[in-house]
Amino acid sequence: MAESSKEELVQLIKRFGAYLTVKMSNIFSISFHNLNSRSVGAIAGLAVAIVFTWRLLRSPSAPQRRQPKRQAPAASSSSITSHTNATFVPSGVSSSSDDVRAQNVVDEFFQPVKPTLGQIVRQKLSEGRKVTCQLLGVILEESTPEELQKQVTVRSSVLEVLLEITKYCDLYLMERVLDDESEKKVVLALEEAGVFTSGGLVKDKVLFCSTEIGRTSFVRQLEPDWHIDTNPEIVSQLARFIKYELHISPTRTERTASNVFSSPSLEQFFGSV
Repeated sequence: MAESSKEELVQLIKRFGAYLTVKMSNIFSISFHNLNSRSVGAIAGLAVAIVFTWRLLRSPSAPQRRQPKRQAPAASSSSITSHTNATFVPSGVSSSSDDVRAQNVVDEFFQPVKPTLGQIVRQKLSEGRKVTCQLLGVILEESTPEELQKQVTVRSSVLEVLLEITKYCDLYLMERVLDDESEKKVVLALEEAGVFTSGGLVKDKVLFCSTEIGRTSFVRQLEPDWHIDTNPEIVSQLARFIKYELHISPTRTERTASNVFSSPSLEQFFGSV
Protein backbone atom coordinates (compact mmCIF):
# COMPACT_ATOMS: atom_id res chain seq x y z
CA MET A 1 0.00 0.00 0.00
CA ALA A 2 2.75 2.39 0.98
CA GLU A 3 4.81 1.43 -2.09
CA SER A 4 1.91 2.16 -4.55
CA SER A 5 1.24 5.56 -2.94
CA LYS A 6 4.92 6.41 -3.28
CA GLU A 7 4.91 5.47 -7.00
CA GLU A 8 1.80 7.55 -7.65
CA LEU A 9 3.45 10.53 -5.96
CA VAL A 10 6.56 10.14 -8.11
CA GLN A 11 4.45 9.98 -11.29
CA LEU A 12 2.56 13.10 -10.23
CA ILE A 13 5.82 14.95 -9.67
CA LYS A 14 7.11 13.91 -13.08
CA ARG A 15 3.94 15.10 -14.87
CA PHE A 16 4.03 18.37 -12.96
CA GLY A 17 7.66 18.81 -13.90
CA ALA A 18 6.88 18.23 -17.56
CA TYR A 19 4.08 20.80 -17.40
CA LEU A 20 6.42 23.33 -15.80
CA THR A 21 9.00 22.72 -18.49
CA VAL A 22 6.48 23.47 -21.24
CA LYS A 23 5.30 26.63 -19.53
CA MET A 24 8.84 27.83 -18.97
CA SER A 25 9.77 27.28 -22.60
CA ASN A 26 6.68 29.21 -23.73
CA ILE A 27 7.47 32.11 -21.42
CA PHE A 28 11.16 32.40 -22.37
CA SER A 29 10.27 32.17 -26.08
CA ILE A 30 8.74 35.62 -25.81
CA SER A 31 11.26 38.31 -26.53
CA PHE A 32 12.46 40.39 -23.63
CA HIS A 33 11.04 43.68 -24.92
CA ASN A 34 7.50 42.21 -25.19
CA LEU A 35 7.41 41.28 -21.49
CA ASN A 36 4.63 43.09 -19.67
CA SER A 37 3.51 43.21 -16.05
CA ARG A 38 1.21 40.22 -16.58
CA SER A 39 4.04 38.03 -17.86
CA VAL A 40 6.30 39.05 -14.99
CA GLY A 41 3.50 38.26 -12.52
CA ALA A 42 2.98 34.86 -14.13
CA ILE A 43 6.69 34.06 -13.77
CA ALA A 44 6.71 35.16 -10.13
CA GLY A 45 3.60 33.12 -9.37
CA LEU A 46 5.13 30.07 -11.03
CA ALA A 47 8.31 30.45 -8.94
CA VAL A 48 6.26 30.66 -5.76
CA ALA A 49 4.28 27.58 -6.80
CA ILE A 50 7.51 25.63 -7.43
CA VAL A 51 8.96 26.55 -4.01
CA PHE A 52 5.69 25.77 -2.21
CA THR A 53 5.35 22.42 -4.00
CA TRP A 54 8.99 21.49 -3.17
CA ARG A 55 8.55 22.24 0.54
CA LEU A 56 5.20 20.40 0.61
CA LEU A 57 6.72 17.29 -0.94
CA ARG A 58 9.86 17.45 1.31
CA SER A 59 8.18 17.92 4.70
CA PRO A 60 6.54 14.42 5.09
CA SER A 61 9.68 12.53 4.20
CA ALA A 62 12.08 14.60 6.32
CA PRO A 63 11.24 13.04 9.70
CA GLN A 64 11.67 9.52 8.27
CA ARG A 65 15.15 10.37 7.05
CA ARG A 66 16.16 11.98 10.32
CA GLN A 67 14.99 9.17 12.61
CA PRO A 68 17.94 6.84 12.03
CA LYS A 69 20.35 9.74 12.43
CA ARG A 70 18.97 10.66 15.85
CA GLN A 71 20.14 7.38 17.36
CA ALA A 72 23.63 7.56 15.93
CA PRO A 73 24.61 10.84 17.62
CA ALA A 74 23.52 9.39 20.96
CA ALA A 75 25.97 6.54 20.56
CA SER A 76 28.66 8.81 19.20
CA SER A 77 27.95 11.30 21.97
CA SER A 78 28.45 8.62 24.57
CA SER A 79 31.59 7.48 22.82
CA ILE A 80 32.84 11.06 22.69
CA THR A 81 32.03 11.46 26.35
CA SER A 82 33.81 8.24 27.24
CA HIS A 83 36.71 9.25 25.02
CA THR A 84 36.84 12.63 26.69
CA ASN A 85 36.78 11.01 30.10
CA ALA A 86 39.44 8.54 29.02
CA THR A 87 41.75 11.22 27.78
CA PHE A 88 41.09 13.58 30.66
CA VAL A 89 43.07 11.54 33.17
CA PRO A 90 46.30 11.39 31.16
CA SER A 91 45.96 15.12 30.56
CA GLY A 92 45.76 15.72 34.31
CA VAL A 93 48.68 13.44 34.91
CA SER A 94 50.71 15.26 32.29
CA SER A 95 49.79 18.58 33.85
CA SER A 96 50.80 17.27 37.26
CA SER A 97 54.13 16.01 35.96
CA ASP A 98 54.74 19.39 34.32
CA ASP A 99 54.11 21.07 37.66
CA VAL A 100 56.56 18.72 39.36
CA ARG A 101 59.23 19.42 36.75
CA ALA A 102 58.64 23.16 37.07
CA GLN A 103 58.92 22.94 40.87
CA ASN A 104 62.17 20.97 40.54
CA VAL A 105 63.61 23.67 38.30
CA VAL A 106 62.62 26.35 40.82
CA ASP A 107 64.10 24.38 43.72
CA GLU A 108 67.32 23.80 41.82
CA PHE A 109 67.54 27.49 40.92
CA PHE A 110 67.04 28.67 44.49
CA GLN A 111 69.10 26.03 46.26
CA PRO A 112 72.08 27.38 48.23
CA VAL A 113 75.16 27.85 46.08
CA LYS A 114 78.39 26.47 47.50
CA PRO A 115 80.88 29.34 47.93
CA THR A 116 84.20 29.19 46.16
CA LEU A 117 87.49 28.90 48.02
CA GLY A 118 88.28 32.50 47.17
CA GLN A 119 85.02 33.65 48.77
CA ILE A 120 85.73 31.55 51.86
CA VAL A 121 89.23 33.01 52.17
CA ARG A 122 87.97 36.58 52.00
CA GLN A 123 85.17 35.83 54.46
CA LYS A 124 87.50 34.11 56.94
CA LEU A 125 90.08 36.85 56.74
CA SER A 126 87.38 39.50 57.32
CA GLU A 127 88.59 41.42 54.28
CA GLY A 128 92.08 41.71 55.82
CA ARG A 129 94.57 43.15 53.35
CA LYS A 130 97.91 42.13 54.91
CA VAL A 131 98.89 38.69 56.24
CA THR A 132 102.12 37.39 57.80
CA CYS A 133 102.69 33.65 58.03
CA GLN A 134 105.29 31.30 59.48
CA LEU A 135 106.69 28.66 57.11
CA LEU A 136 107.55 25.69 59.37
CA GLY A 137 104.53 23.54 60.19
CA VAL A 138 102.20 25.74 58.09
CA ILE A 139 103.50 25.92 54.53
CA LEU A 140 106.30 23.38 54.91
CA GLU A 141 106.15 19.76 56.04
CA GLU A 142 109.17 20.29 58.28
CA SER A 143 108.64 21.60 61.79
CA THR A 144 112.16 22.59 63.01
CA PRO A 145 115.06 24.66 61.57
CA GLU A 146 117.28 21.61 61.86
CA GLU A 147 115.12 19.75 59.37
CA LEU A 148 115.51 22.55 56.86
CA GLN A 149 119.23 21.89 56.70
CA LYS A 150 118.46 18.47 55.22
CA GLN A 151 115.41 19.04 53.02
CA VAL A 152 112.51 21.38 52.35
CA THR A 153 109.08 20.08 51.34
CA VAL A 154 106.15 22.32 50.48
CA ARG A 155 102.80 20.88 51.55
CA SER A 156 100.76 20.32 48.40
CA SER A 157 97.45 20.52 50.28
CA VAL A 158 98.09 24.11 51.35
CA LEU A 159 99.14 25.49 47.97
CA GLU A 160 95.63 26.28 46.74
CA VAL A 161 94.77 28.20 49.90
CA LEU A 162 98.11 30.00 49.82
CA LEU A 163 97.59 31.14 46.25
CA GLU A 164 94.07 32.38 47.05
CA ILE A 165 95.45 34.43 49.93
CA THR A 166 98.00 36.05 47.64
CA LYS A 167 95.17 37.12 45.28
CA TYR A 168 93.45 39.23 47.92
CA CYS A 169 96.13 40.00 50.47
CA ASP A 170 99.66 41.30 50.76
CA LEU A 171 101.32 38.10 52.04
CA TYR A 172 104.67 37.83 53.83
CA LEU A 173 106.27 34.46 54.66
CA MET A 174 108.89 34.25 57.44
CA GLU A 175 110.99 31.69 59.25
CA ARG A 176 113.92 31.19 61.56
CA VAL A 177 116.82 29.38 59.89
CA LEU A 178 120.24 28.24 61.03
CA ASP A 179 122.27 29.09 57.90
CA ASP A 180 122.17 30.66 54.45
CA GLU A 181 121.96 27.27 52.79
CA SER A 182 118.60 26.67 54.47
CA GLU A 183 117.34 29.98 53.09
CA LYS A 184 118.25 28.97 49.55
CA LYS A 185 116.56 25.60 49.95
CA VAL A 186 113.36 27.21 51.19
CA VAL A 187 113.22 29.75 48.33
CA LEU A 188 113.99 27.04 45.77
CA ALA A 189 111.24 24.74 47.13
CA LEU A 190 108.68 27.57 47.01
CA GLU A 191 109.71 28.43 43.47
CA GLU A 192 109.43 24.83 42.29
CA ALA A 193 105.97 24.62 43.85
CA GLY A 194 104.86 27.56 41.67
CA VAL A 195 104.26 29.99 44.52
CA PHE A 196 106.11 32.84 42.81
CA THR A 197 104.81 32.25 39.28
CA SER A 198 101.16 31.38 39.93
CA GLY A 199 100.41 33.79 42.77
CA GLY A 200 101.12 37.32 43.84
CA LEU A 201 103.98 36.38 46.13
CA VAL A 202 107.50 37.60 45.31
CA LYS A 203 110.82 36.41 46.69
CA ASP A 204 111.44 39.68 48.51
CA LYS A 205 108.45 38.89 50.75
CA VAL A 206 110.04 35.71 52.09
CA LEU A 207 111.86 36.84 55.23
CA PHE A 208 114.41 34.96 57.36
CA CYS A 209 115.75 35.51 60.84
CA SER A 210 117.97 33.66 63.31
CA THR A 211 115.77 33.88 66.42
CA GLU A 212 112.10 33.66 67.41
CA ILE A 213 112.29 37.22 68.69
CA GLY A 214 113.33 38.26 65.19
CA ARG A 215 110.10 36.80 63.75
CA THR A 216 108.09 38.68 66.36
CA SER A 217 109.84 41.90 65.35
CA PHE A 218 109.05 41.29 61.68
CA VAL A 219 105.37 40.93 62.47
CA ARG A 220 105.17 44.04 64.61
CA GLN A 221 106.95 46.13 61.99
CA LEU A 222 104.69 44.95 59.18
CA GLU A 223 101.49 45.48 61.28
CA PRO A 224 99.38 42.87 59.45
CA ASP A 225 95.65 42.28 59.83
CA TRP A 226 96.37 38.57 60.35
CA HIS A 227 99.35 36.57 61.61
CA ILE A 228 99.59 32.78 61.30
CA ASP A 229 102.00 30.91 63.59
CA THR A 230 102.62 27.57 65.31
CA ASN A 231 104.38 28.97 68.39
CA PRO A 232 101.84 29.65 71.18
CA GLU A 233 104.23 32.04 72.96
CA ILE A 234 104.58 34.25 69.90
CA VAL A 235 100.82 34.16 69.36
CA SER A 236 100.31 35.28 72.95
CA GLN A 237 102.89 38.06 72.71
CA LEU A 238 101.39 39.46 69.52
CA ALA A 239 97.75 39.27 70.66
CA ARG A 240 97.89 42.88 71.89
CA PHE A 241 99.21 44.22 68.58
CA ILE A 242 97.61 42.14 65.87
CA LYS A 243 93.94 42.33 65.00
CA TYR A 244 93.55 38.60 64.26
CA GLU A 245 95.78 35.56 64.75
CA LEU A 246 95.56 31.96 63.66
CA HIS A 247 97.36 29.43 65.84
CA ILE A 248 98.17 26.24 63.93
CA SER A 249 98.03 23.49 66.55
CA PRO A 250 97.33 19.76 66.09
CA THR A 251 95.85 19.55 69.59
CA ARG A 252 93.74 22.70 69.77
CA THR A 253 90.96 23.60 67.37
CA GLU A 254 88.90 26.03 69.44
CA ARG A 255 89.06 29.80 69.60
CA THR A 256 91.47 30.66 72.43
CA ALA A 257 90.79 34.41 72.61
CA SER A 258 88.55 37.05 71.09
CA ASN A 259 91.05 37.65 68.28
CA VAL A 260 92.91 34.30 68.25
CA PHE A 261 91.73 31.25 66.30
CA SER A 262 93.14 27.71 66.38
CA SER A 263 93.15 25.04 63.69
CA PRO A 264 95.14 21.86 62.95
CA SER A 265 96.15 23.29 59.58
CA LEU A 266 95.75 26.30 57.36
CA GLU A 267 93.69 24.39 54.80
CA GLN A 268 91.31 23.05 57.45
CA PHE A 269 90.73 26.55 58.76
CA PHE A 270 89.57 27.62 55.30
CA GLY A 271 87.60 24.40 54.78
CA SER A 272 89.48 23.24 51.68
CA VAL A 273 89.95 19.66 53.02
